[in-house]
Amino acid sequence: MTVAIIGGSGVYDPKFFTEERVLNVSTPFGITNDIIKGRFSGNEIYFLARHGKKHEIPPHKVNYRANIYALKHLGVDRIIAINSVGAVNPEFKPGSFIVPHDILDFTKRRASTFYDRKAVHIDMTEPYCPEIREAIIEADSRKDIFKKGVYAIMEGPRFETPAEIKMLSTLGADLVGMTGMPEASLARELEICYSAICISTNFGAGIKSEKLTATEVIDIVKKAETELREIIIETIKLIPEKRNCPCSRALEGAEV
Repeated sequence: MTVAIIGGSGVYDPKFFTEERVLNVSTPFGITNDIIKGRFSGNEIYFLARHGKKHEIPPHKVNYRANIYALKHLGVDRIIAINSVGAVNPEFKPGSFIVPHDILDFTKRRASTFYDRKAVHIDMTEPYCPEIREAIIEADSRKDIFKKGVYAIMEGPRFETPAEIKMLSTLGADLVGMTGMPEASLARELEICYSAICISTNFGAGIKSEKLTATEVIDIVKKAETELREIIIETIKLIPEKRNCPCSRALEGAEV
């Protein structure tokens, strides 16, 4: 089993495994930002800060294809993604952890597939790997993690308007963010198991009257850092060595 952690806003350093080297992988889609290679609990681990070490890459400019392709090239078969999100569902107060189960994709300018030269239609009935989702939920020692949530992904980099948040709520979204896609579908196209841990950092615009700031997002993530790290550590221990999920067979019947 080879696991990768993709860190989102406020998560720029793994801080739980023995670092061996830093890689920049050249791919047909460009060069990745730093990928840290290390080991933990007998497994090879990779960590990639989605926005770069200094958060210099905005969500709509992340090279999702290069990142996922490089992880596959390195032998990664499981990805745990960290996403800082806004709450559309008022139950998900700032500081809450959520394991999303479904996606609404509103991104519009991103390269979203590896298959531009042939027709490959990936099934997304379960957008997130059920085995990793189950491991994350079991890994939460306090048992207060939310086990389901629909994650709406917007283009960004601006925050949403109150009308957009109202629309997303009407459509069934619980969470809103800017980085969950095309990461999840690209991983599925390469038959990598992928699941996410979302951290609610704020309420969506119009739910509360306060102005939304990027600073508060980072502050909330920093406060949750210790618990997040503990969940990731336990999740890696609980992921089955052998894959028995649909992710590993995603390309069966997908190509026309």
